[in-house]
Amino acid sequence: MKAYRTLCELMDNPEKLQVLAKEAKVFCLLNGLPYPMRESPELATYAPVTLFPTPVRGAVFEQALAVQPHYNLLVDKISQDAAFLEEALSSTVLADDFTDRLFNIHKQMLAEGRASPIVLGINRSDYMLDQSEDQGGLLKLVEINTFAAGAFGTSDTIAPLHRHVLRLAGLEGLRSSVPDSNSTVQLASALQRAWELYARPQAAILFLVDDAEMIFFSHFKLINELRERGISSIRNNFEFVHKTGWLSSDDRLFVDGLEVAVVFFRDGYVPGHYTEESWATRLLMERSRAIKCPDIATHLAGTKKVQQVLARPGVLERFFPEQPQVVQQIRATFVGSYTLDQCPEGDRAAAMAMDSPDRYVLKPQREGGGHNFFDADLVRVLEEVGAGLGRSSYILMERIRPRVERNVLLRRDTPPEPCDVVGELGVFGAYIRAEGEMVLNVVAGHVMRTKPAEHSQGGVNQGLAVFDNVILCGGNHLPL
Repeated sequence: MKAYRTLCELMDNPEKLQVLAKEAKVFCLLNGLPYPMRESPELATYAPVTLFPTPVRGAVFEQALAVQPHYNLLVDKISQDAAFLEEALSSTVLADDFTDRLFNIHKQMLAEGRASPIVLGINRSDYMLDQSEDQGGLLKLVEINTFAAGAFGTSDTIAPLHRHVLRLAGLEGLRSSVPDSNSTVQLASALQRAWELYARPQAAILFLVDDAEMIFFSHFKLINELRERGISSIRNNFEFVHKTGWLSSDDRLFVDGLEVAVVFFRDGYVPGHYTEESWATRLLMERSRAIKCPDIATHLAGTKKVQQVLARPGVLERFFPEQPQVVQQIRATFVGSYTLDQCPEGDRAAAMAMDSPDRYVLKPQREGGGHNFFDADLVRVLEEVGAGLGRSSYILMERIRPRVERNVLLRRDTPPEPCDVVGELGVFGAYIRAEGEMVLNVVAGHVMRTKPAEHSQGGVNQGLAVFDNVILCGGNHLPL
């Protein structure tokens, strides 16, 4: 326990923390962990990070890795089940215009028979360690991200950063307990495999991006890795594709004169990303023979409403018949999730939330962080929508009570002071289905994001959370 005591003592030593914090910031800038300044995006500072890695039980971390290939398969099976998607989203499309427009594109693709023979999925399953029933923390799913799962390049450099800090702190023995992520290489391999299956060597990979995205350095890490493999990329936005994009007579997508093999969506997951031109461009790309990551059906498979429906008894069995062990592995990560549709079940869920708002989270059909409602805000929104149709645009989830740790958050213009924090573990997955056969299904790295314990909302881009990594332990504390 000596090293653990040393780590605790460091938290109470401001002078030592200042030295370690300066070393960590320099390491970030020297080793590919920059972050654009909000007020001047053309300038960069160090990425927001934790000074130390966050303890996570090794068994829980291995559980998250082991279940990811099953989540990959689940998402892919849902995307192929048109009847399930229609039934699951039947109330949501009436209440939420954004989901409705996405679903209309999906219906149009089905009517035109344009299902792609090659599907590439890059997902991220996000978890918190719930301590309601186990002080060590049980792995519980926050959400499945099937669209623009981010932070892949940044996560690769966090492990070396934390090993560097532990060495400087005299905790050399802990360095081997900090696992690597290597997400950039693994995701590049998935993109390369899809590009090879497209079988047009002159074709490029299109990164469809939002110009305001704050973690664009990750894109360039991936683009550079692809360049090393002889694969060219285009990185631009909806407007550029609208102006320069077109389909050939055999539905091949060309952008700025280059054929596109893969469209890797980094933009298009919230209503604010779209103009009418953007919607037309999304339809153009969906109609093309280019491999979409994700395609429209996989995009819909990642909605909050679908996640809520999956928690119902018997639904997972629909996708994994005769595979009870797979069902059990996935279901073990669920928390209670409830419909808010206009029905008796929805009325009961709304009443539960109003009676005990601290026990639940109200989630709209939005991605990107910062959209959920807690406590008094949850009550306010439910009172505003009442029992009307608008209530169906939300789902209700039990609130995860994450394990609280102690760490130091390094952010520009903020002194390095210890605080109580909670973390969220994300596990990347990549899969490819070609001509009905799964040809790739892998875990593709991990990322940890940590925020002050007093904040309900999260998100690095929102300035609330920072990048982190895990340090594997055997129980409630490090086995030191």
